[in-house]
Amino acid sequence: MVKILIISESIDIEDSSGSKVNVALIQNLKKIGYQVKVLHYTRKEIQLGSDIECISIPEIKFSLNYVLSRTQRIVQRVLKVDLSIFLEKIFGNSFTFFNDSKSISKAIKKCFNDEDIIFTLSKGASFRPHHAMLSLPNLHDKWLAYIHDPFPFHCYPRPYDFLNKGAFYKENFMKLVSLKAKYSGFPSLYLQEWMGSYFPSFLKSGIVIPHQNLEIKNSVNNCKIDYFDKKKFNMLHAGNLMKERNPEGLIKGYKLFLERNPRAKEVTKLILLGQARDHKEYIKSNINKNLYWSDGNVPFAEVNDIQNEVSVNIILEAKGHISPFLPGKFPHIINANKPVLLLGPYYSESKRLLGNDYPFITEIDDVDKISKLIEQLYFNWIENKNQQLGREELADYCGLPNLEKQMNQLFYSVTK
Repeated sequence: MVKILIISESIDIEDSSGSKVNVALIQNLKKIGYQVKVLHYTRKEIQLGSDIECISIPEIKFSLNYVLSRTQRIVQRVLKVDLSIFLEKIFGNSFTFFNDSKSISKAIKKCFNDEDIIFTLSKGASFRPHHAMLSLPNLHDKWLAYIHDPFPFHCYPRPYDFLNKGAFYKENFMKLVSLKAKYSGFPSLYLQEWMGSYFPSFLKSGIVIPHQNLEIKNSVNNCKIDYFDKKKFNMLHAGNLMKERNPEGLIKGYKLFLERNPRAKEVTKLILLGQARDHKEYIKSNINKNLYWSDGNVPFAEVNDIQNEVSVNIILEAKGHISPFLPGKFPHIINANKPVLLLGPYYSESKRLLGNDYPFITEIDDVDKISKLIEQLYFNWIENKNQQLGREELADYCGLPNLEKQMNQLFYSVTK
């Protein structure tokens, strides 16, 4: 049996969308027949089933980096001075980052047992497992570096791009990853091409492994969720609305739809689940019986259940030239098999997968078009309350059939 060692920064599905997709990939690799061992830096014991070995990586607490990181925290707390601004310009990362990387590399040395391949998975803007692997050159020929988002930040497409602390060092770090890892993986084709435009080696070493659907045993009783009435025409956006993901066009488009169709006020609802710090005041000023916002994160089991029950799931992307990301929720939305309203740019990985002929796509600020698309979806629902997306090929693409195909392709190159 082929053995895979996975180094994941976190396997706590409640801490980020990155951790959810990490766990989904781990579970699905096991389902298609691989022996999987997981080293994770979640800092607590988590098990993903009796047939997946999960080892929590301990933090090194007797090192210069550990002492310096704690000293920095004390100074910042007492003096109210953010030392990271100066330190990361000099070293590229924080002392905590370096100590974490060392802790992970130590665990890899201890736990590696001649596995056939090593996956490094990260979360958010942190690539600690990748940094740890750079210090283990004897394992580079077994290394697949999975890149879930552009990095560093100045490699993001507009409007996200900005120059972060230690940008030169971070760019050099990612260049080393692209050169040293024998294989690389990306959740989307557009992301591989985008990162390959900065680091050409990714175009040669990369394969596309889409985010996987995460199956969970926990669920909630929808009858007890006071904001959700399954008899209504419900539209859901689940996930953080960052500064660049502006819901204003969506909300205005929905309000315009209600103005044009006043009877719909009694049977429709727009539901927003997740953080929206940069849009808080605007959303709050528009909350009424037709608009609900959770004003914070919601447990994944609840979000997953609601996604499966609503009339329409919404994907909202930033206003820009391209969105190379595959949203972590994309496989869950496809699995829910409900119509999708995609608000994003012309070049979008989600649009590429749904297809140019998919009818419910427009830009996030095209209020009139959004209103008309909602209207069309609403009247479709009036005619048939059980409208389905009906894209089995996308369910396969984000599921076991395509994962098995990609892994067979990978191991063919490994064994050549």
